[in-house]
Amino acid sequence: MRLLMLGGTEFVGRAVTEAALTRGWEVTVFHRGHHPAPEGTRALHGDRLADGGLAALADGEWDVVVDTWSAAPRVVRESARMLAGRVGRYVYVSSGSVYSYPGEAGSDESFRLVDGDPDAEAVSYEVDKRGGELAAIAEFGAERTLLARAGLILGPYENIGRLPWWLNRVARGGPVLAPGPRDMGIQYIDVRDLAEWIVDAAAAGLHGPYNLVSPVAHTTMGELLEACVAVAGTADAELRWTSSEVIAAAGIEPWMELPVWVPTGGELYDTLHITSSEKAVAAGLRARPVGDTVRDTWEWLQSLGGVAPQRGDRPVVGLDAAKEAKALGL
Repeated sequence: MRLLMLGGTEFVGRAVTEAALTRGWEVTVFHRGHHPAPEGTRALHGDRLADGGLAALADGEWDVVVDTWSAAPRVVRESARMLAGRVGRYVYVSSGSVYSYPGEAGSDESFRLVDGDPDAEAVSYEVDKRGGELAAIAEFGAERTLLARAGLILGPYENIGRLPWWLNRVARGGPVLAPGPRDMGIQYIDVRDLAEWIVDAAAAGLHGPYNLVSPVAHTTMGELLEACVAVAGTADAELRWTSSEVIAAAGIEPWMELPVWVPTGGELYDTLHITSSEKAVAAGLRARPVGDTVRDTWEWLQSLGGVAPQRGDRPVVGLDAAKEAKALGL
């Protein structure tokens, strides 16, 4: 198989590239040149936002293109339009955010969607992602377009900072504010499981939307944080399980200040952590144990000196140490 990866040097794109290389695919990586392309790929350079930025893609044929674009949908449409006659299938890495908020516990790919415009400039993440879906379909048609609607993505190469923050917080030691309840189920997708499913689904000729996230209650908040302690914790690291009421009273923001976590029993929890992925599981999705995701992310993070890369278009996550200590009564 011949893969054209639009991006391919950072988080999701890099994982897809590596999964394809492992299967012996011929991989072309189209990127801006800010980071080195993975070894074994052919690199083409261009800026999709610049006039003439797609010139390097004027020639060539591929079996599949994978696109992770998250901003102006018109950029997806311009790329798809250029490639439509020379690429067999378009895989657009979308997001569960394209579903209208609030979600419903157990909802699947048939749930209502936000509006999107395939020709629009950037508006907001969820609207842009839906516009990107429509842009790919407009140029390739529904039968040649695969929409990978990813949930929360964790794992090596993460450039958002969620799991790296927890690992570094545990590594700092002392009492750690652990948001409860300990047994609350959480959903996410290891970036490598996402990538492997994308590559295999593309090879199988799948099309249409798929929710790419682990099965409901694949793991718990307790198992995630205890895995962090197991690989990164110091001798005095202590998880102090704290109720959502105490967290709210302390003015701590779910998700952003306490990555991955939102309080149970509300619309946000149902939206983020109770989504059906049965369609993708039936099509081969596998979710590795949480301990593997945590361990491998820690090893990667250590190889970088403990400092993870940070996307410039995403806010920095994590809880201020003084605010945490105050909430814990220290």
